[in-house]
Amino acid sequence: MSISHVIPAKRKAVLLQRQQLKMAESAHAYVRGNTVQFYEWLRSDAVKGMLPVGPPVWICGDCHIGNLGPVADVDGKIEIQIRDLDQTVIGNPSHDLVRLALSLAMAARGSDLPGVTTALMLEEMIAGYCDGLKGHASAAKATSIDPIQRVMKQAVRRTWKHLAEERIEDVSPKIPLRKRFWPMTPEERDEVQQLFHGDTGRQIARCISGDDSALKIRLLDAAYWVKGCSSLGRLRYAVLVSVGKRSARQYRLLDVKEATHAAAPCVEGMDAKSRLAAEEGSAGQMPGNDADRVVAGAQHLSPYLGMRMASGIIHGRRVVIRELRPADLKFELTGLTKVEAVATARMMASVVGRAHGRQMQKTDRVRWMKQLQGSNARKLDAPRWLWNGVVDLVALHEAAYLEHCRRFALGQNN
Repeated sequence: MSISHVIPAKRKAVLLQRQQLKMAESAHAYVRGNTVQFYEWLRSDAVKGMLPVGPPVWICGDCHIGNLGPVADVDGKIEIQIRDLDQTVIGNPSHDLVRLALSLAMAARGSDLPGVTTALMLEEMIAGYCDGLKGHASAAKATSIDPIQRVMKQAVRRTWKHLAEERIEDVSPKIPLRKRFWPMTPEERDEVQQLFHGDTGRQIARCISGDDSALKIRLLDAAYWVKGCSSLGRLRYAVLVSVGKRSARQYRLLDVKEATHAAAPCVEGMDAKSRLAAEEGSAGQMPGNDADRVVAGAQHLSPYLGMRMASGIIHGRRVVIRELRPADLKFELTGLTKVEAVATARMMASVVGRAHGRQMQKTDRVRWMKQLQGSNARKLDAPRWLWNGVVDLVALHEAAYLEHCRRFALGQNN
């Protein structure tokens, strides 16, 4: 089908086929694309009482290794933080740990590492997470992990030109309508244009400049963005803008994505029916709409990213507007050695620990660490709840992945 004929009514069917193909590429890709199965497992009777319950904090909700990576703030400083907050909720921090552990276990299997390595990775995960809770920057040790170090060096060197060539395949102020970008309707373009007026426009200017100064933003081009498995059926646009005066004009690329209800379990009283609209920035309640929920979660868990996000409305649907920065990259961890895999597990868990820990009072952090460390059966052993959870989830996802591949080969997934 020509991209010129991919009208809004036909987008979902085309995207569904692409999603099914992507998820059939590997068991690891299937796990990343099938988050609903993880949440169903969390809610199952077999899991009740199995996982420890930590202090209620903002959690990622979909904490896999693809959702952690280098992130830049508005001033260009770079840290490894959580990169995707679509599923963020106020919930049980152990849910992030189990999700991350499953992702790491599947990455180890994809690198042909033995099960003993997975056990060591889970053990180091808890140690790294506790380091993060205490505020220790285990992430600084990323320089000793070759695949992490390569990405971090790349993030520091990257410029707008690199971002433009990677995302829109050109440095000219135009988004090419090809495989990744589809035409928008005139109505969609008008709706996107309206984002740059009023309060939302001021929020976007603040995301780009870092302050409330009057920043002149001009829409140059926009397109429907074909991106990611999890965005199926959502509004998703790439928006190219220029900022500043003509004599010193710079380009910026914005990602505009519809926010939908989180499938991740939240603490009691925070579900869609009973959650209350809260004052922005409150750590005790979730905002009353999903775009503000995503922005609030990002501000608590990933401050560098949170300061570069705003919420708006398109076609009556809530959207999250995020400026993309050249340094924003993801780690593709394939072909890991045993040493790299174990070190990566510790480093990534420490990032999650810092994100959780900055929201906890000292007494809560201490109590939560004791609860986690006291779960070990022996000194050199991963907590039993974490090990059992990963074993259950790996078996569940491996079986589902094979069934997915069978149905895909027979053309039965649509």
